Amino acid sequence: MNDVLKKLSAIGIVPVVVINDADKAVPLAKALVEGGIPCAEVTFRTAAAEEAIKRMAEEVPELIVGAGTVLTKEQADKAVAAGSKFLVSPGLDPELIAYCQEKNYPPFTPGTTNPSDLNHAVKLGLEVVKFFPAEAAGGLKMIKAMAAPYVNMKFMPTGGINADNLKSYLDFPKIIACGGSWMVNSKLVAEGKFDEIEKLTREAVNKMLGFELTHVGINCSDEAEANSVANKFDKIFGFAANDHKKCVFAGSEIEALKVPYHGAKGHIAIGTNYLNRAVNYLESQGVKFKEGSEVYNEKGDFTAVYLDEEIGGFAVHLVQK
Repeated sequence: MNDVLKKLSAIGIVPVVVINDADKAVPLAKALVEGGIPCAEVTFRTAAAEEAIKRMAEEVPELIVGAGTVLTKEQADKAVAAGSKFLVSPGLDPELIAYCQEKNYPPFTPGTTNPSDLNHAVKLGLEVVKFFPAEAAGGLKMIKAMAAPYVNMKFMPTGGINADNLKSYLDFPKIIACGGSWMVNSKLVAEGKFDEIEKLTREAVNKMLGFELTHVGINCSDEAEANSVANKFDKIFGFAANDHKKCVFAGSEIEALKVPYHGAKGHIAIGTNYLNRAVNYLESQGVKFKEGSEVYNEKGDFTAVYLDEEIGGFAVHLVQK
């Protein structure tokens, strides 16, 4: 998959933006970056789109800005000249896509709604397509039905996706990211309420990632102390003690380690819906991770990693739910 599309996948959400005033472009881009979603699809529905993309690309280079509603060769040329890193259209125009491929333009993600569209996409050598309008065209059920015979195709649905149904889409592995506009409401953009946009953006990220306390690990000096700690939680709270090779769990929330591990006092495990996306987001916010602390399961899936910094004497590690 193209590197830009890989980056969009790591972010998970692509804000779909309508800008009527190019002067709003830079503060909007900064709000998205600060909120934790460093990308945007600026639609070519307004006269300000080209200039907005240009300003975003030049003044906020950490933002991956793309052009949406690209319907013509002229719009594609303007979008790329302005600095677009990806192109999106509501439908699939084979001639337009072939033109962009011949020009070696950034990745083009055309809209699809049916198997015939996907046949064209395969012939054009596309790896990712937009599914639009997602909810109106059958939603996740339709995507799953179409994905079954097109085993190598991945999707970026847009249209009717919001904070409440986002996770159900992203849980399907053939979906790399979802487009949405709930955090970049056109009224908020027009009124210049960028603090509110940053707040909504951060809320969208946190809801997507679903951070929550999973368990607390307590460093014990030896196996006897680990058993003693677990048994106390069992006796007082009814958290049944369960012996393991390296630790004794009390219920599922307390882990008494038989030998001290990371952290002066122990560790705190924070679960997340999407570990790779969580790492990508936290790194963008300045969080560092302990080198070599990554954990993979027998299938090779990334399952856990430790933060570099301790908090209150506890190491903190992220775990895949």
